Amino acid sequence: MEALRGAAATRSGRPRVDPEARPREPAVGLRADPGRARQARDPGFRNHDPCAPSPAWTGSCAAAVWSDLVPVLRAQAHGILACDFFTVETVFLKTLYVLFFIELGTRRVHLAGVTAHPDSAWVTQQARNLSFDHPGDRVPFRFLIRDRDSKYVSSFDEVFRTDGAQVICTPIRAPRANAFAERWVRTVRTECLDWVLILGRRHLERVLGVYVEHYNRERHHRGLDLGTPIDSQSRAGGACRRGPVERRDLLGGLIHEYCRAAA
Repeated sequence: MEALRGAAATRSGRPRVDPEARPREPAVGLRADPGRARQARDPGFRNHDPCAPSPAWTGSCAAAVWSDLVPVLRAQAHGILACDFFTVETVFLKTLYVLFFIELGTRRVHLAGVTAHPDSAWVTQQARNLSFDHPGDRVPFRFLIRDRDSKYVSSFDEVFRTDGAQVICTPIRAPRANAFAERWVRTVRTECLDWVLILGRRHLERVLGVYVEHYNRERHHRGLDLGTPIDSQSRAGGACRRGPVERRDLLGGLIHEYCRAAA
């Protein structure tokens, strides 16, 4: 035993070093820099973290700027029109394309048309129909927001340029740039199309026509202070505030509308 202990004591090798006395190595092989470490710990340092909030846009400064910007954005929204396509699959595995327009200021939706073959002539004609069907019913739009889908041909844009509107194309693969139109697609799918088996084009046109009428006249929006795109009070000339409440079922009971019965 004594011989083994002596051999272990005289074993050659690197002597042990106290961990506390050993100099710390920089992480990930980077040179230790106290200045860089302080910058990385600073949440407002944008060179290291591009998602970190800037100190100039936090606190009361950001609230003040946003409070001044909201009225400007709401005023500009009444002059902006957005459009988009979405597809619907029928029970016979046929794809139908739906083109719609939405007014950003009032959230009013215009159903342009439904087709299985959205060629250039059809798309251009829907733009003309929108211009002809609503000549004095809406505020003249200054801007049209659309994506870069190849179905939007130059003649489609020319219809709106003739009316004095500027066509704005969203960036590639940026659906949030056309958020109002994308949000309406989600709404119509969640509240209507996900619960209905579509047989064909005429069936889809009838279903969407009923839903768009409900959406514009009876569905309340938090973004409009619980108002509707088309004010039902002004449309009816003053609704009756007394009397029993009646329910009207749409699309076979999928959608319910409530109103006061006439006295």
